[in-house]
Amino acid sequence: MPPYTRHEEVPVFEHRPGGLDANRFNRVCLALKRAGGALRFELPTLRHLDLILQEDAWIVVDRDLNDVPLVAWTAFEVDAEQRLHRPVACRLRLFHAQAGLLLNRVLDDLAGLLDQRLADEDPERGRVLRFPEGHE
Repeated sequence: MPPYTRHEEVPVFEHRPGGLDANRFNRVCLALKRAGGALRFELPTLRHLDLILQEDAWIVVDRDLNDVPLVAWTAFEVDAEQRLHRPVACRLRLFHAQAGLLLNRVLDDLAGLLDQRLADEDPERGRVLRFPEGHE
């Protein structure tokens, strides 16, 4: 799949700081590494919407509107020493006035999609383990 770049070309409605918990961010990095490139998922609870995962951005697109972007997580601030257990700061690019309402639902869907994708791979390859709560 060629890199998706429309999130850098379409006018943005709103920019805001964002953050992703370390577990979610690291699971996406693992899935991307194992896939050898970008991934695209249909979001099961949001009709017509897909999530494109790339190393430099996670983008929600409307496939019925020619993949117009709705939300993008970009500019991940990854520090190799902190990335395993601390939240990862990023920039949110919202392309629609109501796009902020999608954020939690998309991230919840992503967790299930990644669980399924990683489980479908060789189960003997290893698992991602959570750090105990309160360890930073």
